Amino acid sequence: FIDKDYVKELGLPTRNLSQPVQVFNVDGTLNEAGLISKVVDAIMTYENHSERILLAVTKLGKQKVILGYTWFKKHNPDIDFTTGTVKMT
Repeated sequence: FIDKDYVKELGLPTRNLSQPVQVFNVDGTLNEAGLISKVVDAIMTYENHSERILLAVTKLGKQKVILGYTWFKKHNPDIDFTTGTVKMT
């Protein structure tokens, strides 16, 4: 997911989904922004890792980007919450 205000701030091009989808917050409530109707096709880079990623545009509040479970499962990064470091495996 990517925050709609962040998309606007960066001037990222969006494309419409053929079928809008409903999104729920982490706590199970409906996202106040309503249906997701747009996506951003972007290149995400972190240290030596770079990949093309499709991000759904919605209102995220304080966060700019949220990666989902499927991304974490695919990449299985080594996260050290004490030091705040992430290593791609």
